[in-house]
Amino acid sequence: MTTPDIAARRALGACAALMVGALTLTACGGNANANSDDSKGGQDSAAKTSTAKIAISAKDGSTGASINTTGVQVSGGKLTVVKMTVAGSGQAVDGTLSADGSTWKPKEQLERGTKYEISATAKDAKGLTAAANSIFTTVNSANSYIGTYTPDNGTTVGVGMPVSFNFDKVISDKKAVQSHITVTSSSGQQVVGHWFGSQRLDFRPQEYWKAGSKVTMKIDLDGVEGANGVYGVQKKTVTFTVGRSQVSTVDVNTQTMTVVRDGRTLKSVPVSTGSPEHTTYNGQMVISEKFTQTRMNSQTVGLGGEYDIPDVPHAMRLTQSGTFIHGNYWYNKGNPPFGREGTSHGCVGLADVQGAQGDTTAKWFYDNSLIGDVVVVKNSPDKTVQPDNGLNGWNLSWSEWTAGSTV
Repeated sequence: MTTPDIAARRALGACAALMVGALTLTACGGNANANSDDSKGGQDSAAKTSTAKIAISAKDGSTGASINTTGVQVSGGKLTVVKMTVAGSGQAVDGTLSADGSTWKPKEQLERGTKYEISATAKDAKGLTAAANSIFTTVNSANSYIGTYTPDNGTTVGVGMPVSFNFDKVISDKKAVQSHITVTSSSGQQVVGHWFGSQRLDFRPQEYWKAGSKVTMKIDLDGVEGANGVYGVQKKTVTFTVGRSQVSTVDVNTQTMTVVRDGRTLKSVPVSTGSPEHTTYNGQMVISEKFTQTRMNSQTVGLGGEYDIPDVPHAMRLTQSGTFIHGNYWYNKGNPPFGREGTSHGCVGLADVQGAQGDTTAKWFYDNSLIGDVVVVKNSPDKTVQPDNGLNGWNLSWSEWTAGSTV
């Protein structure tokens, strides 16, 4: 084998061709060992080169290396030492060597837009050493995109919980991106993606998830071009569990909410929905966040200075625009509105006490709810909630949903 830099080495006189019978070129490199034995007629033996071949996935000088799959592998031998550092600072990057010594990879995902250095050595079966080095830079944030997703790995969610991606860059090649994300359920339900604009992609089945099913999301976006010169960096598998089925229906006509779990009514409780001036959306809404207490300020939802409550108890988000189902402790104790009239600014209120303590209706519902549970509002004079206002894609028919898929 002749190395790529043999011409330079010849010029320096580091190697020379040997003539043994017919013209033969011996391999020339830093790991070659040339042995001679003058007792055998002065005939030189062939230079010895390790059969171990090291491959560093990030090529020397590259500027778009993967933050997920960069590593080292060897054929014809075993890795003995691999050292990876942040170039310049020398900060060590911990890694894991496989049991058979054939591969090495970093323990943690690499940082974007960072320069690294890898040096590796290996030995073949005869103990001959091979070495390789690479200095490279990972893909930077300007030329890459990441999708923030929900739900998280290992969580248990309600039957209405979609898989939702929000990308930090505009995606122009939606088909390429969607085709590298697969969502499957142990229930066997067909799962289809739907694009809301150019930065959000949700997945759901035609009907709510089957209770008790396991859902697996495989993200294989590393190196996938989502827009011109902009590449994905994520490669992972996420699984979550669908819990029991709970769907709660708020009837604005009667100001009551009926909580149904696994087909059985748990309880019917009095509520207070939006006032005639600030009506509550109709439609299927999914609980996306839970807060034991949170601040609610009317200025954040475009209502001026009408209210600013620093400690709203047992609050659960239904829309991104500010619809919650939550506890209410500031109601008129002499004339409670629950079960009688709508008095809120569009939220669904339940009787509660300040401090989120005590045996209250709001606490009971909070304790018995999961992120991903469904709250349906009906008979409100308002319109149906927009499907992209929160995790509320269930308000699209199946034909409308599948029409938003690119795969």
